[in-house]
Amino acid sequence: MSGEGESRKPSVRLPPRPQDARKQKVLERMQGIKHVIAVMSGKGGVGKSFIASNLSLTLRKLGFEVGLMDVDFHGPSAPKMLGIRGQRLIATSEGILPAVGPLDLKVISLDFLLPDDDTPVIWRGPIKTSALLQFLTDVYWGPLDFLVIDMPPGTSDEAITVAQEIPKLDGAIFITIPSEVSILVVGRSIAFARRIGMKPLGVIENMSSFYCPDSGKTYKVLGTGTGRRIAEKYGIPFLGEIPLDPRIAEANDEGTPYVLKYPDSPVTKVFDEIASKILEYLKEGNALEGQ
Repeated sequence: MSGEGESRKPSVRLPPRPQDARKQKVLERMQGIKHVIAVMSGKGGVGKSFIASNLSLTLRKLGFEVGLMDVDFHGPSAPKMLGIRGQRLIATSEGILPAVGPLDLKVISLDFLLPDDDTPVIWRGPIKTSALLQFLTDVYWGPLDFLVIDMPPGTSDEAITVAQEIPKLDGAIFITIPSEVSILVVGRSIAFARRIGMKPLGVIENMSSFYCPDSGKTYKVLGTGTGRRIAEKYGIPFLGEIPLDPRIAEANDEGTPYVLKYPDSPVTKVFDEIASKILEYLKEGNALEGQ
């Protein structure tokens, strides 16, 4: 036993390491967010940003509080599709406030920080990771039911950072198109997501057919069944097929969200069905399958 006169070592509380402090800050920011969903694709040009933007608005139409975080740093296009380019972000004592889009959708994107349309983003991985961490730690979203993350194409640093830094990530939705090439690259993305601990929530096949708004007829022009084949091969839910409507490009160029401009179209109805499936999967936990 120690003698009464033996001096005790003083307890010393060290300051948190920078990494621990960052993770704590992310935890604090995520406290008011119920669900976080990443929208990914194995390759570019499959309509990922279009789907992320319109899915966010579809959830908003259902009455949920929704935020959209565009981390496709080299091609930030969500603000253009939502018609909110040119907005400036405001810094407050609580953090950076997101821009406000249609239906009061909250949006954060590097596009709001670029001085002009011709400014290229010439960043290596560490700088992109730093920018993404700032989005996670410095943006004040307030209470949200859903935070949808528009990821860059491929399996880059951003995906790893999202998986490692966001403690409440529900998983990822994968976007494909009807082609054999897409099967290969989306399959690699799903395998990559599982490898880094990101749960696949489902797959959406975009441009599954051509919808003619004049006749109301649908034509298969690019192939069939890619999304279902991927879902069956990897044992994940198939969320739906979105037909190619020529008015999609028109709405994107105008900055008028498609699901708001054409609420009764077949494309909008598919978005409604996809949102319902996501809600059901999250409620039941069935999407967090076969890891």
